[in-house]
Amino acid sequence: MTKAEACLWKYALRAGLRKGYTFNRQRPVLKFIADFMCKPLSLVIEVDGITHTWPETIAKDKIKDEQLTSAGFYMLRFTDDEVLTNMEYVIEQINLKIAEIERIYEQEGRGAPAPRKPRQRRGAPPPTPSVPEGDST
Repeated sequence: MTKAEACLWKYALRAGLRKGYTFNRQRPVLKFIADFMCKPLSLVIEVDGITHTWPETIAKDKIKDEQLTSAGFYMLRFTDDEVLTNMEYVIEQINLKIAEIERIYEQEGRGAPAPRKPRQRRGAPPPTPSVPEGDST
């Protein structure tokens, strides 16, 4: 992951921070690799570095966006600079897109997609019940 992708993951997308929805990193979708994807929302988030300003990369990104959109995915794109210098804006845009997708699902009668329940963190195992001395059961 790039520095911007790592920051977006750490501060915005990991562990159900966005309304309980789970995002995956570097997820295959169609014939592409999405930087981040939330399957229940069909939401793909891309973080674009300097190479995404090159004409050939812009053309590839356009094709990727069109194919994913026509397959039913919602797209969000941010620049590295936006992620690294204005995380609050990025988080706000993600939250707005999630709310928009939930409204669309409800209007279509599908109901809002259900976020995953948070996983229990692994910690020390529960204590083993002690057997009183002299009891051999």
